[in-house]
Amino acid sequence: MEAQAVLASDAATRSKTLADLLTLAVEKHAGGSALRYRDQASGEWVDISYPELGVVVRELSLGLQSLGIEAHDKVGILSNTRPEWTFFDFAILCAGATVVPIYQTNSPEECQYVLEHSDAKAVVAEDQEQLDKIRAVRDQLPNLEHVIVVDPVDGNDSISLGALRDRGRGRREEDFEERVAAVQPSDVATYIYTSGTTGPPKGCIIDHANWRTMLDMAESDDVVVEGEVIYLFLPLAHAFARLIELLATDVGGTLVYWQRDPAKIISDLAEVKPTYFPSVPRMFEKIYATAIGRAEKSGPLRKAIFNWAIRTGRNVQELRRQGREPGPLLRRQYEFADKSVLSNIRNLFGGKIKQCVTGAAPISPEILQFFWACGVPVLEGYGMTETSTAATINRREDFKFGSVGKAFQGCEVRIAGDGEVLIKGPNIFRGYYKDQEATNRTIEDGWLHTGDLGSLDEDGFLYITGRKKDIIITAGGKNITPANLENGLKQNQYISQAVVYGDRRPYLTAIVALDPEEIALYGKDHDLGTTDLAELSKRDEVRQLVQQAMDSVNSKVARVEQVKKFTILPHDLTQETGELTPTLKVKRNVVYAKYKDVFDAMYAKK
Repeated sequence: MEAQAVLASDAATRSKTLADLLTLAVEKHAGGSALRYRDQASGEWVDISYPELGVVVRELSLGLQSLGIEAHDKVGILSNTRPEWTFFDFAILCAGATVVPIYQTNSPEECQYVLEHSDAKAVVAEDQEQLDKIRAVRDQLPNLEHVIVVDPVDGNDSISLGALRDRGRGRREEDFEERVAAVQPSDVATYIYTSGTTGPPKGCIIDHANWRTMLDMAESDDVVVEGEVIYLFLPLAHAFARLIELLATDVGGTLVYWQRDPAKIISDLAEVKPTYFPSVPRMFEKIYATAIGRAEKSGPLRKAIFNWAIRTGRNVQELRRQGREPGPLLRRQYEFADKSVLSNIRNLFGGKIKQCVTGAAPISPEILQFFWACGVPVLEGYGMTETSTAATINRREDFKFGSVGKAFQGCEVRIAGDGEVLIKGPNIFRGYYKDQEATNRTIEDGWLHTGDLGSLDEDGFLYITGRKKDIIITAGGKNITPANLENGLKQNQYISQAVVYGDRRPYLTAIVALDPEEIALYGKDHDLGTTDLAELSKRDEVRQLVQQAMDSVNSKVARVEQVKKFTILPHDLTQETGELTPTLKVKRNVVYAKYKDVFDAMYAKK
């Protein structure tokens, strides 16, 4: 049955709020697995059924009521992505309260800002580390009445998850049902505080109707379908991961949670064998750079076979995209290419992947084409927290590499006179909490001003060309989008991050951060006597590696757009040092300020 018909036939049983979404999902998908996680004690993967999820959520929600959490109260969640995040997400929503996500990487001061600004009455802290952050700022949070913890901790100034469930068991089930029934589509479901590449975060007000509309848009395009297995490592404090969580629950998919160790993501994928993998560009960039790097080092013959296999895969995928099948010769060539190269790439994702989706930052079309040739469709979408996550999407049967797709049904996109992307639709957020001035600047006549620059082609595909605030205007008056140069550099396996600079300067410069793992392997393989990143950043051999990558990127642009000088940092850029957002986007203003002396030195006359 077509997705539209399914939506229509299911209208009577579709939720109106995120509270009854959970209760309906428990009934509709009673035989399915809702969540899967690895038990830390046994090392085994454990499944939680939809009815079991319903029981946990009901007990926690009633437990919150026992603490005095009323409808419209705000409750924060400060935790890594794990099953308990989802438990509390739905428990808070079913209590009629508002969820306030907090990134697990936030400092105590950042946690204090979000909790104070949102008027949070309670907060869920994951473990001792997160609880200590709350303790450090507790005296600055007069509205905060309760701290709930997931893992065992020291002290008696918090209530455990188990104790909260016990409190919930002592209340009437009718209390849960009445609170769920009282939630209205116009009620605020969440305040999501933007991770903020510039300035302090703003609290985006998203109501239940915004989310329900976004879910309907995604489901009409079969973004996630019943029975899907989704591997989730993205922070649930981010709108992208949150949409996937809600989608999976609504349609009857299985959410598989990572082990909270970045080094284990690839091994997790191989074990879990997901059909759907949402990620950010950096993950695909690293896999691509590693695959290309290994091919480069495999010798002339193996490298030639690798490149031939990718070309063969691309030819076959293009034929199939046109509704045709390869002829006998190409089919036999493809079988060999698949066995020798392409299947190895697919197996990195578990071998059963139907679709990967990437967003939050730009990604090179070359990388997308590489994975597509291997049978791993990685499709870009576009949106922001202010659009309740998304606005456009590339569909498996209708996509263009380099674009971020077409608008979802019910969503309008247009380009303003200055090139800014404008969006209108029922998924547009209600505004910024306690900041009407910023709201008025962002939404004009119903159109959301995204701050992104872009263009629409004749088929309605949207192309993002940069951020209005990120455009570099050189001393010669040339407008340059730094992201294009930076993305090109990051395709190199040895480069983790690159930040281009040059506003009102005579030429462009850049700072480059090395990939700690890859550069350590390089140091070992080439007998440089060290695997220490700081030491390797000073070596001539490493500078030559970066110079080659820079020359390759510069060769593809006009002279005025080329990076003339660069500096290699002795460390990577990280979230912990405040240089990256939780979705690994560079906080450009922070980097420019922090490394001002480094940039200035590259313009100093010799």
